[in-house]
Amino acid sequence: MKNSHNKILITGGASGIGFGMAQRFVQENNTVIICGRRAEALKEATDKLPGLLTKQADLATEAGREELYNWVAKEHPDVNVLVNNAGIQNWMHVADADFYKKAKEEITTNIEAPLHLTSLFLKLKSLNAVLNVSSGLSFVPFIKVPVYSATKAFFHSFTLSLREMLRAKNIEVIEVIPPALNTDLGGKGLHDHAPPVSDFIESIFSQLHERKTELTFGFSDVRHKASKEIVDPVFKQMNQLG
Repeated sequence: MKNSHNKILITGGASGIGFGMAQRFVQENNTVIICGRRAEALKEATDKLPGLLTKQADLATEAGREELYNWVAKEHPDVNVLVNNAGIQNWMHVADADFYKKAKEEITTNIEAPLHLTSLFLKLKSLNAVLNVSSGLSFVPFIKVPVYSATKAFFHSFTLSLREMLRAKNIEVIEVIPPALNTDLGGKGLHDHAPPVSDFIESIFSQLHERKTELTFGFSDVRHKASKEIVDPVFKQMNQLG
């Protein structure tokens, strides 16, 4: 994708990785729309970055996703980049009483929503790039977030297929593969030890400028390239297994 003069929609763009990407895209002379469920979070984002456009949307429902697409098609039909970034992470155990409820929420937000949005936004004649945010946990699962890890593995696999399906349409498909970063994903304080979002953003935008289609950083780069012989010991170490 080109570096500037895009019109970009970022789901979950009010905080964390999404907001970091929004900031950098705006700096590089792009028009950026962010969407999210909470109006107050969108306002906080625009207070920090006045150039942002916002749309309140509930991506956990089909109706919410369709409403978002219809709004974009009417008000911003020149959107040419879709960034599927929104995601949720639950630390949980399969024996928890609310496990299935939380699992369904993750599957809806992390899988159903980006698949549905991608199929909708392909109707835009202007669309020429899709960025899917997966995870280093696509390659090595963390058992404290078992469903999250599985949804990201699914999304990684789907992204590989999507890249080939859209090649003939000249729509570029780029996978953004973050490691754990210092965000509130999963809950406040859980990732305070992790690298800052700013370092990750600097790295992946450098890779974007190099025209790479799989953007990694730190541990996600190691895991993305690892063989089974490397992955198995990492899995045991990461999950403190004997």
